[in-house]
Amino acid sequence: MKAILKNYNSIILLLIGITVGSLIGLLFPDWVTYIKPIGDIFLNLLFVAVIPLLFFAIASAIANIESNNKLGKILGVMSFVFISTIAIAAILTIAGLWVFPVTAVKESADVAETLSTNANDTWGDKIVRFLSVGEFVNLLSRQNILAFVIFSFLVGLSVRKSGEAGKPFLSFLIAGNEVMKNLLTIIMQLGPIGLGAYFAYQVQSLGPELFGFYAKPLAFYYIFGLVFFFVVFSFYALLANGRKGMKDYWRANITPSLTALSTCSSLATLPANLLAAGKMGIPNYISSVVIPLGNTLYKNGSSISSILKIYVAFAILEWNFFEPSTLILAVGITLLVSIVAGGIPNGGFIGEMLMISIYGIPNEAVPAIMIIGALVDPLATVLNATGDTVAAMLVTKLSKEKFILSEEEQAV
Repeated sequence: MKAILKNYNSIILLLIGITVGSLIGLLFPDWVTYIKPIGDIFLNLLFVAVIPLLFFAIASAIANIESNNKLGKILGVMSFVFISTIAIAAILTIAGLWVFPVTAVKESADVAETLSTNANDTWGDKIVRFLSVGEFVNLLSRQNILAFVIFSFLVGLSVRKSGEAGKPFLSFLIAGNEVMKNLLTIIMQLGPIGLGAYFAYQVQSLGPELFGFYAKPLAFYYIFGLVFFFVVFSFYALLANGRKGMKDYWRANITPSLTALSTCSSLATLPANLLAAGKMGIPNYISSVVIPLGNTLYKNGSSISSILKIYVAFAILEWNFFEPSTLILAVGITLLVSIVAGGIPNGGFIGEMLMISIYGIPNEAVPAIMIIGALVDPLATVLNATGDTVAAMLVTKLSKEKFILSEEEQAV
């Protein structure tokens, strides 16, 4: 029990902060004027930290990848599996929300009016604006994160091509990545206070109906997530290695699942996943590549929560989520959040930054979706972590490699 409380300490503190903030918003609304600046400071710290964090995380990851011919093939198949299955998770979530819609909460008019749009932009203008900027200094704005992600990726590629001459710069990137991860960890320690303060503001502004609104998306996530966990992962295992693959997957996946649920950490689940991969018959040269990279880059739970958070933001602001252009961008954001931001602590917050940048979502809607992201974290971790082994099974199948028989099966 003590271990579980320790592992869920941050979520418990966050819940306490939200509860206290809610009570202040309900019982002492006059205090909100003095409390809201604390939430604003917390959000601003996140906004400031996210740009250097993204640069070091992406550039160092790309620069560190090493490959030979066989590894290159595995990486290519792995990339296809990661991208396609994350997109499938996003599309299935959209379909689920279409069938089981979440009732919107009416947001205050002043928030909705803060939307900044470019209605006269052509699609070409939008693509240019999303993917690039005209001045280097503009890359440092959180309004241009997509362009910044691409720039960081290209820097990582350039370091790889620089060989020995680029080694000092690679060391700088690795050190910077570690420093920025620790910075975000420090900032997130203020989360219970910062989000609690902002939640007080939301409760005071929106009223008690806010709680009914949160209950529905949370219920949707846990019900949908459990169905996805058992049905979709079973289908992937069946596709990879038939009935035997599905049986082996669930027999070996119990320990990783319990580890993910009890630790709320994908990284802590990595050793259990590597051990389980052998029991699933995944060749070691595949599992040793796919599972560690998947631990950082492959996030089914984050894919589902990303779509849900975008939907929630649109529901709060009474915007139409199911417009084709909105759905296409939502899937694109989900791919970025699940893959690019997967290795960053609290990387889900990158999704909020992308949403603000692309959709022009007012800052006032961000804490609501941040809170949802935190509350779905236990199941999201299970989906994120245990998806790595089933992805490795798919990579084995699509790479036309053979599954390894267990010692018992070899003796028969």
